[in-house]
Amino acid sequence: MSENQMLEMNENNNGMGKVEIAPEVIEVIAGIAAGEIEGVAQMRGSFASGVVERLGKKNHGKGVKVELTETSIKVDVYCVIKFGVSIPKVAQEVQDNIRQTLLNMTALEADEVNIHVVGVQFENGKQEVEIEQEV
Repeated sequence: MSENQMLEMNENNNGMGKVEIAPEVIEVIAGIAAGEIEGVAQMRGSFASGVVERLGKKNHGKGVKVELTETSIKVDVYCVIKFGVSIPKVAQEVQDNIRQTLLNMTALEADEVNIHVVGVQFENGKQEVEIEQEV
């Protein structure tokens, strides 16, 4: 994904100009949509996003990677799930919510929404199982 890559919306072409959406906007929308689902404990971002949050800035796109090609939008979501929930059920709800929210807010359809469960959070908040990886 290049720095200046933008998604151009061709729907609703009313002759008044064009609308472009930055990939970071899709990351934020997907991150918020994923966090709305009961059973998702937190999103897992990269080291850089953790540093940004410690500096006081909330990173709503944390744990989300958007890959754009000429013909498709691919969203990868990295999250920690609460212990005791059905992972397939929560993952399906996250996928559905991201797809629907993106469609409602941008009129764009994601070709893939991939959920990566990278940890399990127990009730006391301590994470027992987690895979370290760079997002």
